Amino acid sequence: MGNISYFCIVKRFTAHLKYLLVLVAVLSAAQRTNAQVDSVLLKSMDAVKISLLTCGPGDQIYSYYGHTAIHYNDTGRRQDIVVNYGMFSFQKSFFVLRFMFGLTDYEMGIEGIDDFIATYARRGAWVKEQQLNLTREEKWAITQAIDDNYRPENRVYRYNYFYDNCTTRARDMIVNHINGNVLYAENKDVTTSYRQMIHQWNEQHRWARFGNDLLLGVKADAKTDNAQQQFLPDSLREDFAHALVIDHKGQRRNLVASTSYLIPPIKKPVVKAAVTPIVCAILWLILTLATCLAEWKTGRVFWLYDLVTMLATGATGLILLAMVFSQHPTVQLNFQILLLCPLNLVYLIPTVRALRKGKSHPYVKLYILLLAANLMLAFFQTYAEGMVVLAVSLLMRYGWLMIHTHGKPTKDE
Repeated sequence: MGNISYFCIVKRFTAHLKYLLVLVAVLSAAQRTNAQVDSVLLKSMDAVKISLLTCGPGDQIYSYYGHTAIHYNDTGRRQDIVVNYGMFSFQKSFFVLRFMFGLTDYEMGIEGIDDFIATYARRGAWVKEQQLNLTREEKWAITQAIDDNYRPENRVYRYNYFYDNCTTRARDMIVNHINGNVLYAENKDVTTSYRQMIHQWNEQHRWARFGNDLLLGVKADAKTDNAQQQFLPDSLREDFAHALVIDHKGQRRNLVASTSYLIPPIKKPVVKAAVTPIVCAILWLILTLATCLAEWKTGRVFWLYDLVTMLATGATGLILLAMVFSQHPTVQLNFQILLLCPLNLVYLIPTVRALRKGKSHPYVKLYILLLAANLMLAFFQTYAEGMVVLAVSLLMRYGWLMIHTHGKPTKDE
């Protein structure tokens, strides 16, 4: 009986062992197949070239600061495309308002390289290509990431000009899939703010710069680090040009293999505004002085000046007040609201009524304090061009009114 039981156990074990060996053989074959597939895919990456495209400024306000995209060229599959994170439509409802409040959605788009180049050629903007020095594995990782990012549920993102835009998206797509660390040639002695950086690109567009500086608050004047400065296309291009990749073995290589122009730069005539913001501010200062002088000579109060001034500054102040609720952190705290004060609308009628009687309203004193505070805070925030001159004008005006009306307040009527 013992021998029979032992024989049965051995027979059963032998049968199971056969199945196990078959299973191991199948798994080994599958593993070899997967390895072969991976090897083929990695070898196919030799035909892939991935580049960073940097585009120069255009003539439209949204193109003053340039653009960034990724050039993906697979000669083996004849795919020559551009991955573009700057796709948007002006046709969407309330586009400007949504942009101001940080509620604009951009999306990733893919287009042919020829169409992309033709678009920027029509704009008269240069396009520079930096072919990247990537391994097979890195190219494959970026390929998979692009494919995943292009899925309908992934391609749309909430745009933020300073923190999450077409340039930072392209950078992250590349840098986050490199096997190692990217080391930039950072000059820590050079510090700059968001405002100073965009001033480099809108210097010739004085009214556009005025609008930007009017909306940007004190946080736009904070110093930025190297990563934060890469929100601008040309800043990222410059950083990539001198960047090194240090892999896990400590080996170094240049991030950029070669650089060339797809569209060379051309000289454009500089069109300067005939009337600049500072000229308008100086003209307003002259008007203020002339009004005060006329009042001194006639003994009257020209209240129409104050009606227009309080209406204009108060209405503009409503825009700055609305920016408090924006998703853009750099516009939420803006000291220019002390000059462009929404309270001017609240006290417009009672103040004008008092001035028509040759008297001052208590709000005039408060507004003088707000204007003085505005000028002192100019040491911490860079104001829009001409705003300091305007503040001085209004401070002189309402200081004069306090003297001219002998500081006798009147009650609201």
